[in-house]
Amino acid sequence: MIMLYFSSCSSTNDLILSCQKDNDLYMTLKENKIACRRYNSPEKAIRKADKGSGVMILADNYPYQTTELDASLFEKAKEKNLRLYVEFPSYLPDIEIGTPRGTYWERAVISSEAFAPELQKLRILAIHDCRFVPIEVENPDIVIARVAGFDSAVFGLPKEKFPVLVRIPQTGNHEDLLVSTTKLSQFITARYAPNDAWMAIWNNILKWMQPGRAVSELKWTARVRPSYGMNESLPDDVERQTIKRGVDWYFNSKTVVSPSMVEQYDKPATRDESAWLTDPDLTKDWPFGSRINFMPDENMPAGEGSLGIMEGFDAKIFYNGTQPYRWSRRGDCNGEAAGLMALAGVVLNNPEYTKVGGNIGDWLYFNSMISLGDRANPEHPAYGLLGWTDIPQYMGPGTMNCYEVYYGDDQARNMLGMILAGAALKTNRYDERLMKGLLGNLRITGLTGFQPDRIDQHHLVRNGWQFYHYLNTVSYSGNFQAYLWACFLWAYHQTGYDLFLHRAKAGIYRMMDGYPIRWGVTGVQMDRSRMILPLAWLLRIEDTPEHRAWLRTVVADLKQDEKTGTIPERIEPETSNYGRGHYKSPQSNEEYGTTEASIIQSDGDPCCDLLYATNFAFAGLREAAAVTNDKFYIDAENKLAKFLCRVQIRSEAHPELDGGWFRAFDYNRWEYWASSTDAGWGAWCIESGWSQSWIAITFALRQLNTSFWDITSNSNIRKNFESVHRQMFPVQ
Repeated sequence: MIMLYFSSCSSTNDLILSCQKDNDLYMTLKENKIACRRYNSPEKAIRKADKGSGVMILADNYPYQTTELDASLFEKAKEKNLRLYVEFPSYLPDIEIGTPRGTYWERAVISSEAFAPELQKLRILAIHDCRFVPIEVENPDIVIARVAGFDSAVFGLPKEKFPVLVRIPQTGNHEDLLVSTTKLSQFITARYAPNDAWMAIWNNILKWMQPGRAVSELKWTARVRPSYGMNESLPDDVERQTIKRGVDWYFNSKTVVSPSMVEQYDKPATRDESAWLTDPDLTKDWPFGSRINFMPDENMPAGEGSLGIMEGFDAKIFYNGTQPYRWSRRGDCNGEAAGLMALAGVVLNNPEYTKVGGNIGDWLYFNSMISLGDRANPEHPAYGLLGWTDIPQYMGPGTMNCYEVYYGDDQARNMLGMILAGAALKTNRYDERLMKGLLGNLRITGLTGFQPDRIDQHHLVRNGWQFYHYLNTVSYSGNFQAYLWACFLWAYHQTGYDLFLHRAKAGIYRMMDGYPIRWGVTGVQMDRSRMILPLAWLLRIEDTPEHRAWLRTVVADLKQDEKTGTIPERIEPETSNYGRGHYKSPQSNEEYGTTEASIIQSDGDPCCDLLYATNFAFAGLREAAAVTNDKFYIDAENKLAKFLCRVQIRSEAHPELDGGWFRAFDYNRWEYWASSTDAGWGAWCIESGWSQSWIAITFALRQLNTSFWDITSNSNIRKNFESVHRQMFPVQ
């Protein structure tokens, strides 16, 4: 609940607004019984205003059309000595207004001391999908600029910046003119963030509009918010509710592909970012064409799994509060979702979920390009592997062929999801394809236990799988490597094949030998969170004091937040390899948005990552608690479970988001907020596999009072080992 403070007593000098009835500011004032009057046009609002009162001319036709104003209107306002606030204006006295333009990576920044002490200069704000009219004025209070930082622009303001809110002095004894070059009054609909900043901004604007008024409380409710407050009591069945809402998200968001979506899905990708940046016609395609575009029509039915699932929501937020969609079917997401659906069907006694889980699995392993083509050819070095996506290009023409890209981590999560799906469905129909995937990945894992972080098929064809099998590569990245080791440990347990164990142990031992100095190539908390699972499963194979100590050290070093239970995101350049690889923070304003990156700028920024760390820590802690029965891990898992129940998205206005988990969460503000610099997966993204599946899967395992290892322990996959092994390792 957000609070502002403003007068509740009516007066002949009521605040006057020119706006539509559904304007966020007007509705908020009325709901809180704040004295104000509304008119349908600027002319009428000024005509009806009492002398010396405040008039707010709000942008009704934003973002398609600027607010129509002319010189006579401003003259009338001067005659009545009105305090005038205007948004997205078509005209200003003596000021040239440029053609409206949009933003892409730019954010709003406090550029004066006007809001101090609540908001200091250089404080960062999000005006989502901002369209503004360029003007040249002195000393604006808020500007639009491309800046790096979590809460503050740590490198200052760049040379290129554009005024957003400015007080323009008027001649004579007339009051200043307050101008917003965009629409600030849609702060609820467009989900402007963070909330505490917008509370301070509107408090300041409203006080300026009617100085000297008495103060009372003003409240509003965010349209997209956490399900429960930080200290709010949770229902007894909250975890069961969390699972159901997490699964229903797939259907409400239309993530499960239906036949009616196929025509849109099959459109070729385009890449025309410049048109999107400059053209306010929001009916045009998103710049990445059919790969990132508007979500499916809300009236379309969700599918039943036989066409797979799509990737999820992009982090951008449109002016109407909706978000663009990632139109691609990834192998990892589909495997993970199949496992979740099948397991949720068991937990919730819902045959429909079970059916959808089986349909997704069947599509993925028997009908999609992810599993077919060269990957189904025993003579090809890619035999048994699993492609990244089922589309030729991921982001547009000229980019990589996504049929033929192999990330070991994505393949691992594909297989883990399908292992779980088979167990929940009580079927062995996936076992042969799973064994091919396990051995296919073992073939390209080197002597040291590591795969290259990524292998493109043309390199695989040129080099042959044997080249990678005897390679001495090392990559100290839990993100890229850890879940393959978990797969190999599980496969060794099922088959007894020593090479699975030897390669997994080689990688884990080298990884732990480098801890913590060599870790952090992809984010040190990410690496720790990922390593919990293989370390826990290593105890299932070899329960030694050294292995127990490794697990304890890694979990303890996550430094779980005692107050909230979450896993804080961290940057530890003094003790790790951080900054030499992926996911580093931008080191200049110009770097913001140029690469995959951390959601914090500096160590200590109060944020957690539910895409790369917190989600996987939850899954790993479940396995650690199960194998050790140690109160240390049990308590950590339970605390994190409560946190994840609390921060699951609640939204009546956006049912397509309800039940999801955004990537970033500021656990001090208790709000979805972070540095959204990641070029692919910013603060407000929802990933159908990585986060959504693993969080809900872990809750489902908790409801069944079991673990992944235990529920899959009766697999019959060993029956396929000998025949597949002879195919894939013919010399041995």
